[in-house]
Amino acid sequence: MSDITASSKLLNGPLLSVRSLSVEFGTERGPFRAVKDVSFDVSPGRTLAVVGESGSGKSVTSLAIMRLTDYTGGRIVGGEVLFQPSGGEALDLTKASDDKLRDIRGNDIAMIFQEPMTSLNPVFTIGNQIAETLILHESLNPREARLRAKELLQKVRLPDADRLLDRYPHQLSGGMRQRVMIAMALACNPKLLIADEPTTALDVTIQAQILNIIRDLQQEMGTAVIFITHDMGVVAEMADDVVVMWKGEKVEQAPVRDIFTAPQHPYTRALLSAVPRLGSLKGEPLPKRTPVIVMDGGAPKLVGDTHVQNTADYAKPILQVEKLTTRFDVGKTFFGRVTHRVHAVEEVNFDLYPGETLALVGESGSGKSTIGRTLQQLVEPTSGTVRFNGRDMASMSQGERRRLRQEIQYIFQDPFASLDPRHTVGYSIAEPIIVHGLIKDRKAIEKRVHELLVQVGLQPQHAKRYPHEFSGGQRQRVCIARALASDPKLVIADESVSALDVSIQAQIVNLLMELQEKRGLSYLFITHDMAVVEKISHRVAVMYLGQIVEIGPRQAIFENPQHSYTRKLLSAVPIADPERERAKTRIEGEIPSPVRAVGQEPAIHRMREVGPGHWVAIEADALRGVA
Repeated sequence: MSDITASSKLLNGPLLSVRSLSVEFGTERGPFRAVKDVSFDVSPGRTLAVVGESGSGKSVTSLAIMRLTDYTGGRIVGGEVLFQPSGGEALDLTKASDDKLRDIRGNDIAMIFQEPMTSLNPVFTIGNQIAETLILHESLNPREARLRAKELLQKVRLPDADRLLDRYPHQLSGGMRQRVMIAMALACNPKLLIADEPTTALDVTIQAQILNIIRDLQQEMGTAVIFITHDMGVVAEMADDVVVMWKGEKVEQAPVRDIFTAPQHPYTRALLSAVPRLGSLKGEPLPKRTPVIVMDGGAPKLVGDTHVQNTADYAKPILQVEKLTTRFDVGKTFFGRVTHRVHAVEEVNFDLYPGETLALVGESGSGKSTIGRTLQQLVEPTSGTVRFNGRDMASMSQGERRRLRQEIQYIFQDPFASLDPRHTVGYSIAEPIIVHGLIKDRKAIEKRVHELLVQVGLQPQHAKRYPHEFSGGQRQRVCIARALASDPKLVIADESVSALDVSIQAQIVNLLMELQEKRGLSYLFITHDMAVVEKISHRVAVMYLGQIVEIGPRQAIFENPQHSYTRKLLSAVPIADPERERAKTRIEGEIPSPVRAVGQEPAIHRMREVGPGHWVAIEADALRGVA
């Protein structure tokens, strides 16, 4: 133990002290150093935010702290990670035994991962996975562990916790899976919580709840937090100190106020300039492209220009959705009779026009993604009518439906789950071109793939790499390139920019708007990021429990919200200003469950027009948990 604790005298105060940490990965082209000589301290009760673009090394740094890089092909080649356990000497985690690390992981140091589907076991129920942690580290019996698991699910505001305990990860939405991961991380009241993009998949109201939970945990337990994020609003609201990383190196470190008011490094200034600001388009009837500062070599460079997005043609809709209803059976008797259903989407109506972006916003589980999947023919609707270019999808032949899959493309929320790990990304991007017979010549296909990669900010040589060789943000860009490969007329973007750091996010949003102008593309933009919604959308539809409760022009929704739930969504958005007083109010009230017994149908809200094209549910203030 003496060699492990030899540096303990250096650790005077901080719970965790990272000293000159370097991490390498072996590749076909030789060793690649992902983290270079990084140092920082984390003190009890304080939050350190680590920010930087996708691939900057921030997630690798967090994995190296827990020695999880050992299992992903990484190797710590220099430095120390000194951790101060309760009543013990400082422990260098880079030299600790596997048994010691197993004892520390989950108990003293817990981690919330970026992609919940890759870290939840698909063959075990949610209840079993949370209970396993409690039985292992807290020595609870199975009954006690189940009760505690239910409490944890309620703590992260998951509805119908009793039923969720017996469900599997694939049966939950992306946001719900992320909350399960957070519940597991909080199970043992860890001394250090490493949160790697923990609110990326969450809508703003649930994000506000989770940030409050983490803050409460800090106050009660003195928990230290390393918060890895690209959301500068969250940084301003949560962080005490900030480390900025770029190309594997720490380029700036300072208290949060100094980072926002007096950034020193050009990259930090570029990062802050790319942050979408809620309210920045006040008074503007249309979305607007704006220039973005990007790093060219080591110097900042302004890319793009200011351009009003006047692309929508309101003569005739490309998509008409009438009384769309999608339900899922979740409970059956021994004889197969259905007892309960998830009312995911209930009698939804909207039109989408050529060149228009319609944003669907609402809480996780509100039915946004189900609408997208139904339009992409991935889910069968229970009832209702969907017309594309005037043709009813239900009456189309198989050949017409295949053609429709080319014209409607989908960008999924979880890029890792939607890319085949056995194929190169070049193959994945080329696949829709080959399947739909758009280009026959092999060389021409290869050229098209290279063009698409460049369009989304990657390099042609990336075509030969596999999904696991990319960061989360880079994988999402591959998915966007694949969606554009078949020259679609409608793109359904399901949280398509949520996994991207702000500088790349700004570039992708501008790219989507530029492509819309050039090709007349229509976007159904499913997201929880209200600042991005304000920037990119022509109209906005707000969803709550499977129904649209407010729909109208973007300017009307943001500047004159009529529904109490819309106002709640907007008030929960974190603002990128640390000088602004942190909200002391708690967003309370449980989300009603969308699961209902057969025969207990939900009431359908009647809508009234409050302005040109601006409709709101009459029952606005009667919704539980909203008023």
